[in-house]
Amino acid sequence: MLGRTFCKQACMPEGLARTGSFCTCSVGCPRLSAMGSGKPRGINAARKLRTMRRQQRWASKSYKKAHLGTQFKCNPFGGTSHCKGIVLEKIGIEAKQPNSAIRKCVRAQLIKNGKKIAAFVPRDGCLNFIDENDEVLIAGFGRKGHAVGDIPGVRFKVVKVSGVALLALYREKKEKPRS
Repeated sequence: MLGRTFCKQACMPEGLARTGSFCTCSVGCPRLSAMGSGKPRGINAARKLRTMRRQQRWASKSYKKAHLGTQFKCNPFGGTSHCKGIVLEKIGIEAKQPNSAIRKCVRAQLIKNGKKIAAFVPRDGCLNFIDENDEVLIAGFGRKGHAVGDIPGVRFKVVKVSGVALLALYREKKEKPRS
């Protein structure tokens, strides 16, 4: 019996075939559950586990997006939720198939960094409230930097025009200030 070890599942040497010091019992055996897992185990394995986890984290899309710093470098807003811009022109963007429409948008130049972006103008007839060279407040479109619905390449929407909310103008609660 010397040199043989048994698992905690009450394995008895009479009923089991044994090879060396390993147990070949049923699935609940802790020795079998650790086999083939591919991770180091034991009292000195912490550093290895930690470094491997650190490397594998970068395979996660969400982790990479959060920690690479691209939201400051690549995002026109530079990590903020809203941004002010000057309207350069009004544009109509054709909807993707199978829809057939012209979505009303504006091309605006951001004040903070000079980048030019296309922003969707929501609601029916709201494009009439916006003129060229107006100052508009622009927000994200709701998909964390991706285009929404059938509007290709448009990642932002107009929220305010000349300091007045577009919704208030649409519902005729406020008037656009004359400049």
